[in-house]
Amino acid sequence: MKKLIAALLTSAALAAPALAQDQVSEFRIGVLGGENAQDRMTSNECVRAYVEELLGVETKVFTPADYDGVIQGLLGGTIDMAWLGASAYAKTYLTDPEAVEPVLVKTNLDGSFSYHSVGFARKDSGIASLADMKGKKFGFGDPNSTSGYLIPSIEIPDAIGATMDDGVYFDEVVFTGGHEQTIVAVVNGDVDAGVTWADGQGAWEDGYNSGALRKAADSGIVDMNDIVEIWKSKPIPEGPIVLRRALPADVKEKVTAFLNGLHAKDEQCAYNMAAGETAGFEPIGHDAYESIIAVRRAKTN
Repeated sequence: MKKLIAALLTSAALAAPALAQDQVSEFRIGVLGGENAQDRMTSNECVRAYVEELLGVETKVFTPADYDGVIQGLLGGTIDMAWLGASAYAKTYLTDPEAVEPVLVKTNLDGSFSYHSVGFARKDSGIASLADMKGKKFGFGDPNSTSGYLIPSIEIPDAIGATMDDGVYFDEVVFTGGHEQTIVAVVNGDVDAGVTWADGQGAWEDGYNSGALRKAADSGIVDMNDIVEIWKSKPIPEGPIVLRRALPADVKEKVTAFLNGLHAKDEQCAYNMAAGETAGFEPIGHDAYESIIAVRRAKTN
């Protein structure tokens, strides 16, 4: 009998770690900066509720003040899932290649998964192009934003034939903290122009089909008739939804399948999460971001 009990205890001890690997006690979703924290919570509440029901554990949304807060949360294991920009994914990967894995990408109505960095100014400012920005104040979102800084920092100097250092071409280059903050800064006249992200599809008057301008137009922060586009980048690969690699396999599978089917399940929830119109979230892998990783690596060396 003693031998039988010992064998059972040994079997239980061996099985316990395996069981624990298939369980999580809570699930944490990180949302990049770009709009105020309450709006980010509201936009992702439906996703939080669905995931909580799906996994049967408490699910929380975290809204750090800046992009790096989400990146560090993923790296440190305090955030399990996030929709990153391509540059934020590149930084995460370059810091620790094993931290996260990209699983899905937001697609546009035409099935593409690209977007643009868009420069814009108040219509009544008389600014219609980058040429009109000489000697003026330019606002950018966050140093870890793809469209809010990385791509403009490469393409705009090429376009103007000068660096973006203060006083060289622009009088001053400032970081506003996020996409919504940039839009507000332009509308309020705190900066002469700014950059943000948009899919570049649909009508300008609507803020295009999706992106920060669409979200700001929907919420009444900006009337698109009051601002004009002054610059647009080349297409940028949309950033991935990533999951922390150390999560149990079944958790990753369930969450990925849910988000893959979200548009069909709840189109309004998908609209809220995607900041506008979307054809849904489709599978994506690391290879799609090799070019952005190379750019990010080159910028930091």
